[in-house]
Amino acid sequence: MIGEKQLRRLIEQKRNQLIQAGLKNGLGHSKTLEKSKELDKLLNEYNKVKS
Repeated sequence: MIGEKQLRRLIEQKRNQLIQAGLKNGLGHSKTLEKSKELDKLLNEYNKVKS
């Protein structure tokens, strides 16, 4: 299982990717939405680890 510290690092990386995708492609673009879904999954995993 992935650790809390590593998850925080992955979340920050994915958040940055999401921001860049939104700036490049627009907020409604499929690539931006995919990054958002990936970030949501990481955040959900982080919340499970923290519980």
